[in-house]
Amino acid sequence: MASLKIEDIEIRLLLEALFMRYHYDFRNYSMSSIKRRLKQAREQLGFSTYSALQEHVLHDPSILPRLLGYLTVQVSEMFRDPSYFMAIRESVIPHLRTYPSLKVWIAGCSSGEELYSMAILFREEGLEDRTIFYATDINQDALNIAEAGIYDLNRIQLFTENHRKSGGKQSLSDYYTAAYSHATFDRTLRRNVVFSDHSLVTDAVFGEMNLVSCRNVMIYFDRQLQDRAIGLFKDSLPRNGFLGLGSKESIRFSSHSRSFKEFVREEKIYQRTDQ
Repeated sequence: MASLKIEDIEIRLLLEALFMRYHYDFRNYSMSSIKRRLKQAREQLGFSTYSALQEHVLHDPSILPRLLGYLTVQVSEMFRDPSYFMAIRESVIPHLRTYPSLKVWIAGCSSGEELYSMAILFREEGLEDRTIFYATDINQDALNIAEAGIYDLNRIQLFTENHRKSGGKQSLSDYYTAAYSHATFDRTLRRNVVFSDHSLVTDAVFGEMNLVSCRNVMIYFDRQLQDRAIGLFKDSLPRNGFLGLGSKESIRFSSHSRSFKEFVREEKIYQRTDQ
């Protein structure tokens, strides 16, 4: 019991050190999730205690990207939950067609799979040329992978099936070239994309969006931080703008919930209703 208490103290001090030294704020993330990821990081990086890991992080910035790789979840796939993208295609896109220009924010874009899914969808629906996509994440290494648009070829079968189930109008193979066990997605899919470091924990709104898609990110936040993120999304959306969340996420308990209505309930797509 005493060792567990000391371990909790060490973890909180480590998170505080990360914030004070590098301005990465994980202090209000779900503690059970943080503990699980930090335990894996400590073991894989070869440290016997969190205090030893903290000392190394404070004095050797080169370890930071490796630690962030454990703390930021980089598990995704293209057209994940195909019914969500089908709902965007069938229910949201008809509304977006009425605008002469569009801005779409993929918040917590990780290594880019959701970004390319959305870019392909907008191309197939004829809206790509009038859309600017903002792909943001706190992990620069993940952003670099997203910007490269290169994925292992053994993942493409799943991506292809998801694309088909999402209502894809062409073959996914039309959007990438395969070579040396990798698939490289067409660089034209990135021509209207802005990749940027942005934290939902510490950063502010940076523009007005027509659609914000932030899926499977807030499940790692505590209630206070979830509320902050939803407030950011609300402030990023004009009246009638759309917000898409992950299947296990909701705005139900947020102080901002009255600013939205359920647009496609089963897919956690909301529409802002107030000014």
